[in-house]
Amino acid sequence: MSERLETLKKARDRMIEERDTHAKVLAAPFDRDKAERARSKFVEVQALIEALDRAISAENFGSTRN
Repeated sequence: MSERLETLKKARDRMIEERDTHAKVLAAPFDRDKAERARSKFVEVQALIEALDRAISAENFGSTRN
């Protein structure tokens, strides 16, 4: 596995941990301020995870072509 691919996978794992933290806040008893911030951060982090997934796929595709 290339160093770039390994870095992308580590970043993805880290972002999943962060997303889980925000999901726990959303699942907790409602607190408007915390919930609004957690919701916003959850969506932001999820978009980043999806971007990392695309980068990982592109990296995997590129490595199979070489």
